[in-house]
Amino acid sequence: MAELSEQAELEQAYAGSSVKIRNRFAQNIRKHWMLYVMIMPGILFYIVFKYVPLAGSIIAFQDYQIFKGILNSPWVGLDNFKFIFTYQDFYHVLRNTALIALYQLAIGFPAPILLALLFNEVRLMLAKRVLQSLFYLPHFLSWVVVGGIVFEVLATGGIVNTVRGWFGFEPVLYMQQERYFRSIVVISSIWKEVGWGTIIYLAALSGIDPTQYEAAVVDGANRWKQTLYITLPALFPTALILFLLNIGNFLELGFDQIYNLLTPMTYSVGDIIETYVYRSGVLQGQYSVTTAIGVFQSVIGFILLWIFNRLAKKSGEGLW
Repeated sequence: MAELSEQAELEQAYAGSSVKIRNRFAQNIRKHWMLYVMIMPGILFYIVFKYVPLAGSIIAFQDYQIFKGILNSPWVGLDNFKFIFTYQDFYHVLRNTALIALYQLAIGFPAPILLALLFNEVRLMLAKRVLQSLFYLPHFLSWVVVGGIVFEVLATGGIVNTVRGWFGFEPVLYMQQERYFRSIVVISSIWKEVGWGTIIYLAALSGIDPTQYEAAVVDGANRWKQTLYITLPALFPTALILFLLNIGNFLELGFDQIYNLLTPMTYSVGDIIETYVYRSGVLQGQYSVTTAIGVFQSVIGFILLWIFNRLAKKSGEGLW
């Protein structure tokens, strides 16, 4: 009887706490309803375009047939994964993706940090705002437009070959040569996104206590030492979090950029997972195989994120 009474008391306490939580939640919604309305579009976006499509990953384990649908398509287990790992072209595409991603991470990731540091040294506010606007502008251009600009600049009659001609050099077909393609991808990506990427770092820089710089000046520290011992340590947590977010998407370079810069002569070095999925999945209808590739990308991204997050936790920072 004592055990039953204790259980009844626990159930009553649990029910009472549940009611309190619901009442508190309802009060919170009524009090801050405008904030909830503001975040609702973002929540709906992630539900519709991120979480709902996860259910479609099930076709990676099926021989999906579009007229039978997900419910009636036959199950094949891991056959699609076995196919992609025995398909010779997949390793070639994976190698191209990994190399370009590594170049962009090694060169493109530090670029916004360096630009933010340079902006931070500009003392004339008008010049600073003008420069920031100029660097922000390419972010709002689509890759179709940027791709056209790149082709025009690097064409035989473009500005690069024109300048080369002034010094007596022969024109170079940059967009048709394999050795230049990956460099063009990285440089065009930096040009388009470096200004936009500085926003978070500039916000972090604005949060640094000015008295730290004043104390450093009193101690005789020059601008370089102030940057080294005050600015960079203050940026480190922000840079680490953004690095972890980028490493989670390591194999997801983006279809738009590569597709608009790729030419038949550069397929051997520029064909990545996204363009391969487009050709095989959309054009050839191999939905199950390409979905299996997408699942593989997600698993690799999660593993890399978990590993680097564990390493980041040793410095006291991390996503979780």
